[in-house]
Amino acid sequence: MLNNNCPVDKFYICSCFCTDNIFLENYKLHVRYVSEEQFKWDYKKILGSIGCTTVTQFDVVLQKVRAEVERRKSLSVKSEERTAYIQKHYIPLYPHVYHLQEEYLAPEFIQIVQYSLSNSATLDGLLKLIQSETARVYRFPVFTNEFCHKLIEELEHFEESDTPKGRPNTMNNYGILLNELGFDDTFISPLRERYLSPVASLLYPDCGGKCLDSHKAFVVKYAMNEDLDLSYHYDNAEVTLNVSLGKEFTEGNLYFGDMRQVPLSETECTEVEHRVAEGLLHRGQQMHGALPISSGLRWNLIIWMRSSQERNRLCPMCNKKPTLVEGDGFADGFTKGDVPGERALCVLH
Repeated sequence: MLNNNCPVDKFYICSCFCTDNIFLENYKLHVRYVSEEQFKWDYKKILGSIGCTTVTQFDVVLQKVRAEVERRKSLSVKSEERTAYIQKHYIPLYPHVYHLQEEYLAPEFIQIVQYSLSNSATLDGLLKLIQSETARVYRFPVFTNEFCHKLIEELEHFEESDTPKGRPNTMNNYGILLNELGFDDTFISPLRERYLSPVASLLYPDCGGKCLDSHKAFVVKYAMNEDLDLSYHYDNAEVTLNVSLGKEFTEGNLYFGDMRQVPLSETECTEVEHRVAEGLLHRGQQMHGALPISSGLRWNLIIWMRSSQERNRLCPMCNKKPTLVEGDGFADGFTKGDVPGERALCVLH
C-alpha cells in the first residue's frame, strides 16, 4: 500500500542547476560554466580537439553557454508566466485526458500493479509479468492504444495553438512540459503514486524505488527536419519511465549502456526497440540515448521520478551534497534533510 499521510511540503533545486550539465548540441558535450576564465581553462582544449578551432567558434559557444545560464536563472519565473497564460487562454481539445482513469491503462499494467501491491509480491514473481530487455531495463504495456491516440491529438492541438511553450531541456528542442499544461496533479502524480511506485519499489529498492516522492514529466517529439535522435546521457532522476505514444515511425531505437560512473570505453550498449503504448522503465543514472528515426513522427512521454531520500545525500548532476535553492512545485526533488520514512511517500509491503 501507499503511505502518503504526511507528504513533503517543499521541494528544492540544487544550485548546480544554473552552472552544470549545459549541453552543446554541435559538439555533443556537456559543460559547466561558473566564469569565463574557468570555462576557457576547462574546455578550450577539449573543444578545439572536436572541431571548435577558431576564436569566432569559441566565442559563439561562450555566448550560447551564457544564454543558457541566464535562461535557467529565469526559468521558474518564465514557467509561472506560461502556466498562468495557458490556464487562462488555452482550451483543451479533450479535457478528459488530463484526469487519469484506470480505463486509460493497459489491462496487463493493472495486473502488474496489483501483483506488486500484494502481500506475496516478490521480485522474482514480478519479473514473470514483465519483459527484461537488458541490465535492469524493463518493458511492459502502460496505456491503451486508444488513449495514446487521444493524448497525441491533445498534444498536437496544444502545439498548434499560439500559447507560449516551455521546452523540456537543452537536449530536446521539441516537446512540452506537462506541469505547465496542467497534467501534474490530476494525471502524473496519481500515475506515479498509485501505479508506478509499487512496481519501482520491487525493481529498484537500492536506488530510491521505495520512496519516489516527486517527478518531472514531459513529452518529446521526434520528426523529420526536427529532432531525430537524442545523444548519450543520463537523467536527473532515480527511476525513469519512457512510453512511446506513437504515431507512425521507423527505427529510432533506444540504446542503453552502463551506469554513469562506468567509463564509456568499458561499456557495451544494447539496442531496445520502442513499441507504441509500451513503457521502458530504467534507472535514471543509467546511460542511454535514442538512435535517429528514419521516417514518420514519434511522441514519447518521459517521467523522471525522484527520491528525496536518495538525492538529498548526493546530487546526481554535480556529485556533491546539494546546495539547496528554492524552486516551484516539485522543483528538482530535493528536500531539507533526509525525509523520515514515515513522512515520505513510500511503498510498504
